[in-house]
Amino acid sequence: MALKIGRGGLTPPFIVMDVISAANARAQSLPPGMPGVIRMEVGQPSTGAPAGAIEAAKQALGSGDPLGYTEAFGLPVLRERIAAHIRDWYDIEVPVSRIAVTVGASGAFPLAFLAAFNPGDRVALAAPYYPPYLNILKALGLEPVVIETGPDTRYQPDLAALEALDPRPDGLIIASPCNPAGTMLLPDELKALAEWCEREGVRLISDEIYHGLQYETPLSTASAFSSSAIVINSFSKYFSMTGWRVGWMVLPEDLVRPVERLAQNLFISAPHISQRAALAAFDCTAELEANLDRFRCNRLELLANLPRCGFARLSQAQGAFYIYADISGRTGDSAAFCTRMLDELGIAVTPGLDFDAARGHRTMRFSYCGAESDVKEAVERLSGWR
Repeated sequence: MALKIGRGGLTPPFIVMDVISAANARAQSLPPGMPGVIRMEVGQPSTGAPAGAIEAAKQALGSGDPLGYTEAFGLPVLRERIAAHIRDWYDIEVPVSRIAVTVGASGAFPLAFLAAFNPGDRVALAAPYYPPYLNILKALGLEPVVIETGPDTRYQPDLAALEALDPRPDGLIIASPCNPAGTMLLPDELKALAEWCEREGVRLISDEIYHGLQYETPLSTASAFSSSAIVINSFSKYFSMTGWRVGWMVLPEDLVRPVERLAQNLFISAPHISQRAALAAFDCTAELEANLDRFRCNRLELLANLPRCGFARLSQAQGAFYIYADISGRTGDSAAFCTRMLDELGIAVTPGLDFDAARGHRTMRFSYCGAESDVKEAVERLSGWR
């Protein structure tokens, strides 16, 4: 007799992780001397953790400190430093009591969704979207309400789209800069969305993990416009610490204790050593800004040269390290197209199906957080390829 598999176990794959596996397999199968695989599929900076963070981890390991559990919301000194960071970047004051250190941004999303919503609640998000938003919502018994967006709104939701939702959703997820398009909400647009959510009783969840990785567009945080918003950030992107699994949340007062109780039970705490390293990362500005300069050069390289390689319809790519490409003129099967690119050119990229189930068969995403030499080589390989 077959045993039951829970509904959560039927969660769809995060396709980029499958692409990573395929790229790893190809790289391992290449004979010596063959050109390697260029990794443009995943949002993982090739720069690695800043030197100061690594040194702090080494010191912690050699100190004799058992590096045991911290408080569920993290080391008090790290929470205080995050509050100072928010003050420095956005010129707003957030009480330390409202800051929670989490197991990456990935650990923050289920905490936010469980604390703010009940099974059956409806949560809106713009397509294309970061796939785990949708998949976590479904796994928790929530109903995603997908808002189709396009280049006319820079792949971001606008007030017209929200006003068209009937009935009103219980929540709204936004991301600026967003994954996969790299586009941003202008400060007045973010303010308008936050005020609409306050007015309509919609819980706003703002994914700000790519803050610090913006090129010309001004930066703003939802915390500046809403006291009821949940803001999620991470040390993975700007701070280049993906594998350390540490992030943070800015919580509204009414969700502080609910999220803390959930965190105690689901995660206990973020890794102690990662928190020590994250604290030191705040003092590594020069290195982190040098990383940003690399991403800026890569962005310009791709925006200038992808059109001549047959990718003419590109997102504005105002931030993060992604470019979203409309490839409907070349294929109606993005998965097969990206597989062929890996097989024929050794370039790993992500098909749009990961980000938009309805329209992603004709889009794809380039990630440009690798080495400048790799991005230049990718352009050379793509040139003339059809």
